[in-house]
Amino acid sequence: MNIVGHGIDLVDVAEMQRWIEDPRDPLIPRCFVQAELDEIGNGVDRIERLAGRFAAKEAVLKAIGTGFGAGVAFTDVMILRAPGAAPKVRLSGGAAKAATALGVTAWRLSISHTGDMAMASVLALGAEAQARDS
Repeated sequence: MNIVGHGIDLVDVAEMQRWIEDPRDPLIPRCFVQAELDEIGNGVDRIERLAGRFAAKEAVLKAIGTGFGAGVAFTDVMILRAPGAAPKVRLSGGAAKAATALGVTAWRLSISHTGDMAMASVLALGAEAQARDS
């Protein structure tokens, strides 16, 4: 595999709580699809888990060099995780187009969170580069 891009992001959990509770522009319906919310659930670490997913979305878009806006929505990046499995990246819309244009064929994602901070690091992988004649 060839590393096409790398992204990392750090989110303050208390700030995430404020964003979620802001009635002027609620974060959850703008950033998360129902499948993500179902996986996160309503446990005591819900905000930490949301912050980790948000950091992962940001890290993915840093890896493909787009950021949000300009044809890329928060919900174009989905972070899904089956019980006991590593988190997975699923792209749609503008994010999928950008990743395809870069030649991304696979992802490696790590998410971590504590009571105060959540972070994510992601590698965007492409097909092995062909050997070049020197």
